[in-house]
Amino acid sequence: MIAAGMSNPHDRGGRRLSVAVMAAVAILAVLVIGPTLASLATAQVAITSDERFAGLQWTFVRIKYNSYAGEARTNLRVGYWDEPWAIDAPAAEQNLTRRIRSVTSLSVADPVVLTLDDEKLWEYPWVYLVEPSNLLLTEKDAATLREFLLRGGTLTLDDFHGPYEWDLTVRQLRMIFPDHEIVEIEPPHPIYTCFYKIDKYPQVPGLGSFFSGRTWEKGGYVPHLRGILDETGRPMVLINWNTDMGDGVEWSNAEDYPGYIKWTAQAYQMMINEVIYSLTH
Repeated sequence: MIAAGMSNPHDRGGRRLSVAVMAAVAILAVLVIGPTLASLATAQVAITSDERFAGLQWTFVRIKYNSYAGEARTNLRVGYWDEPWAIDAPAAEQNLTRRIRSVTSLSVADPVVLTLDDEKLWEYPWVYLVEPSNLLLTEKDAATLREFLLRGGTLTLDDFHGPYEWDLTVRQLRMIFPDHEIVEIEPPHPIYTCFYKIDKYPQVPGLGSFFSGRTWEKGGYVPHLRGILDETGRPMVLINWNTDMGDGVEWSNAEDYPGYIKWTAQAYQMMINEVIYSLTH
């Protein structure tokens, strides 16, 4: 932590340095999680020099997948970004990339989009898949993901809601790991304290739900972080269910929605914790 005062009260240069450092920390806190939670961020920023991060590299890797919707409307496709796999792109990955660069000492590259048959997949430890209820895996895709995860990779699923979309997603996960249980990941699991201290898993509303005055959609009233663990207890798959982290980070720069800052703050904190935990475990 940064000391509130200097040991020599007559050292004006020291005072100026102290004030400048504290001001920089305060500004960084506002950029990271918004003014409503700036005090919390100030207390957490010192972790950026943590030696655990030395030499670690991270890239936001969005998976371009086959989907029911994609197959059904191949001939009706309007543009590159209107498929389910591309929801919230490219703003979500751009914003999260900037935040992780600013608050950690990780080496952070620019975001990329990959398919599961891309040989570059094996160069990255973390991949992201949005709206997984639209996912349609082939046996080859499932085998690739299983190998990727067993070798130490992490798959993060985000932005799906309610029991129907849960069942569709589980059907695809069973293709990858038919013999692995899906478990709850709740406090005091260290994923909630590995960077920011998070008391409970947040339900971040999509922008549409926010405008409707609620945090849930499609009957997904209770948010869950669930996972599939390897034999050591490491989460190979992180499942963000009944929450929309992607919207939270996508719309963090939208000045027209000042009331959404609260949810942006929670989305950044949880997503950064998930990334940090994945890279350090």
